[in-house]
Amino acid sequence: MSKKSNIHFDISERKILLRIMDIVSVLVMLYVVGHVFDFDYFKIKSEHWVWSIVLALYLSIFATIFELYNLQKASKFEIVIQNIILTSSVTVLFYLLTPFLTPVLPENRLQIIYFFISINLSLFLWRYAYIVLISAPRFYKRVLLLCNAKDINIIITSLHKSDPNYKVIGFIDIDSVSYLSFKKDKVLEFGLYNIADTVEEHSISEIVVAESDAEGISNSLYNQLISLLEDGVPIREYTQVYEEITHRVPVHHVDKDFYKYFPFSRSNQNKLYLFFRRLLDLLFSLIGLTFGLLIFPIIIIGNLIANRGPLFYTQYRIGRNGNSFKIIKLRSMIVNAEKDGAIYASKKDPRVTKFGHFLRKSRFDEIPQFLNVIKGDMSVIGPRPERPVFVKELSEKVPFYEIRHIVKPGVTGWAQVNANYGTTSDDALEKLQYDLYYIKHRSFFLDINIVIKTLSTIIFFRGQ
Repeated sequence: MSKKSNIHFDISERKILLRIMDIVSVLVMLYVVGHVFDFDYFKIKSEHWVWSIVLALYLSIFATIFELYNLQKASKFEIVIQNIILTSSVTVLFYLLTPFLTPVLPENRLQIIYFFISINLSLFLWRYAYIVLISAPRFYKRVLLLCNAKDINIIITSLHKSDPNYKVIGFIDIDSVSYLSFKKDKVLEFGLYNIADTVEEHSISEIVVAESDAEGISNSLYNQLISLLEDGVPIREYTQVYEEITHRVPVHHVDKDFYKYFPFSRSNQNKLYLFFRRLLDLLFSLIGLTFGLLIFPIIIIGNLIANRGPLFYTQYRIGRNGNSFKIIKLRSMIVNAEKDGAIYASKKDPRVTKFGHFLRKSRFDEIPQFLNVIKGDMSVIGPRPERPVFVKELSEKVPFYEIRHIVKPGVTGWAQVNANYGTTSDDALEKLQYDLYYIKHRSFFLDINIVIKTLSTIIFFRGQ
């Protein structure tokens, strides 16, 4: 079989492309401006190679913080414009304020304006080209699903929601029982025979098998898949694809034999990693508490005027290995908010005061928890600790919920920077999927990613 050529970009490939081309487009624009116009602040020369390295580093860091590499937002030009301006502004500011590693400030301040405009213009042009060309349907990954029809809606919704360029063209029902409740526009159902013809006719880029029970796949189907694999058609298992695209563990598709699906990160037992994690916990805690002391007068005044009551409150939470501890937070709710018993906080909770709303949105209410980090009850990064009453309730409703307690809870975490505000067991399930992904892939790189995303959450005022 000669499969039709179908060019597509994986998530990792698109993110790498965006990072490389951001840097290349900026440096090329500055090179052109330096040779065509009277611009001599930033010159690309061999003797000044450090200037370009520092600029590229700043651009990459701040573009990450301001979400230029969020693929859902990278395909929407109105959002990209806003994020480009924020990124270029902070990048230029830090670049100008970095001594020794960057050019000396020019006498003619117009040079700085040219520098700023050049960075913005190059990013605007390249990102517009990306949206028009790379993010176009011709580069979508075209996928064929092999699954039980009863699972098709949840599978397609989760994949399309997480990656706009990942398109499920159709599916093949491998269940022997017919399922008639499938409702999904523009997704075709194909027959179980002659899969090669389906792949050829619809230019399928990848086949995804979503069947956890090996007995559900017949010998005939196995032979077809092996033949396709020999012809160069990528065939992958659904849980692997789901993790790669959503950065969550698909709890809804995991059997009781969960060790098969998340072989936990070696970092959880790596003494060197844990030692440096503890050092970073202490360092970040000292920085956080110092910042808290600086803004403490504002918090006291806000509490006196708009909160009217105790400044702090404590609450029992469940930590590592299921042990309970007292968490310390700035009070954001009215006094005696739970006089009738424990209640989940909702998105527009009437119990939250006006100043408490500000504390939550800015994440300032979390600052006292750095004391818990210093005590060792918590880490800076990890699953958020939950209250005992809710842990008991969720453990009965949500599969594998207790697994999140094998690591220390955190002030921030992978679920906090990715998931929406949680008020139901379904929301708790989504957050658990992120927590399990963190536990499974825990590493310094992922920790740094969470710190950067947390900065984005604070800057864009998305606290909960």
